[in-house]
Amino acid sequence: MIGIGSDHGGYDLKEKVIAHLKEQGIECKDYGCMDKSSCDYPVYGRAVAEAVADGTCEKGIVICTTGIGISITANKIPGIRCALCADTVSAKLTRLHNNANVLAIGAGIVGENLALSIVDTFLGTDFSGEERHQRRIDLIEKQ
Repeated sequence: MIGIGSDHGGYDLKEKVIAHLKEQGIECKDYGCMDKSSCDYPVYGRAVAEAVADGTCEKGIVICTTGIGISITANKIPGIRCALCADTVSAKLTRLHNNANVLAIGAGIVGENLALSIVDTFLGTDFSGEERHQRRIDLIEKQ
């Protein structure tokens, strides 16, 4: 299951990502927000990150206007490696090299078509498992 959350700035894109995932038969859990009323991104970034950290969700997607604030929030949760991606190459490499478990997207930065390609790339790429990458992840986790 994929956890997904956004603030009001990412709401429209979040709804499109949910529909896109459902079309592919991918189950997701919406952690909010539930409309475009002004709200605080840390609430939703934290909810998704905690669900990934505790194993409720395999991976997460968080969206705000820039992706910056919500990614900072998600990365405060132990065990989360949230990557802010604005292109498919970054989405692929963060899975291959960093085994990122949460994807952040800036709805005001990338358009819908690119965002859906980023989501597909992130979810469709496995961690390489290479020793050098695992060693670096282990160093990150120790900090």
